[in-house]
Amino acid sequence: MTRVVSLSDRFAGLHGPGRSLGLLGIAVAVPAAFLGWTLSPPGLPLTLAVLSTGMVLAVWGMASHYPHGRLGGCNVVTTVRLAMVAALSAVIVGPSAGMVPGWAVAILACATLSLDGFDGWLARRQGLSSAFGARFDMEVDSALAAVLSLALLAHGRAGVELILLGGARYAFVAASLFLPWLGAALPDSFRRKAVCVVQIGVLAVLSAPILSDGVARPLAVAAAVLVAWSFWRDIRWLVAQR
Repeated sequence: MTRVVSLSDRFAGLHGPGRSLGLLGIAVAVPAAFLGWTLSPPGLPLTLAVLSTGMVLAVWGMASHYPHGRLGGCNVVTTVRLAMVAALSAVIVGPSAGMVPGWAVAILACATLSLDGFDGWLARRQGLSSAFGARFDMEVDSALAAVLSLALLAHGRAGVELILLGGARYAFVAASLFLPWLGAALPDSFRRKAVCVVQIGVLAVLSAPILSDGVARPLAVAAAVLVAWSFWRDIRWLVAQR
């Protein structure tokens, strides 16, 4: 009879890069918690929840799908980016409702975005490219967009278009549970990567106290339309491959 492997059994048996990733997650928890507390003390529990959830999923995925024998700098960079996203999530429950999140959020968001692509470059340079690494990087990007969108919504910045900017990919994944063909692998696309950078860049700019509502709202709408167009292009391609 096939033995059912429990979650505790799986992690108890981790070795090599999976164990290294788990230890790295513990190491980045302290600076992530400090940053989250600095941005918004009431949001500290959310920071820890986002980081711990992300690390559990990452370690689980590495144990199952990572083909290399060492962690590599690429996965270190992506983990640091995850910790920065977790710190930013504290602002979602910040005390200053009705106010733009502020320069600290905008700067940290830009720093997180600036590291996007560096992990991929490191993976190629070190010969550690993998489907796991690409997925890890993509999920951190998605989480960053979702966190910034929720923070902006919580503080009354822009409007319902933020739901699309932060939740488009999660809606796409949810739809794939009912329409499995949506879960087919997509080809690499510069368009998709460029739209992601614009999407997160706009969210970072909206977080800074520099734009009036009359400018911020059209900018958010334009970015949301661009994201919708990009997803529509991918869906059309997937329909054609059925």
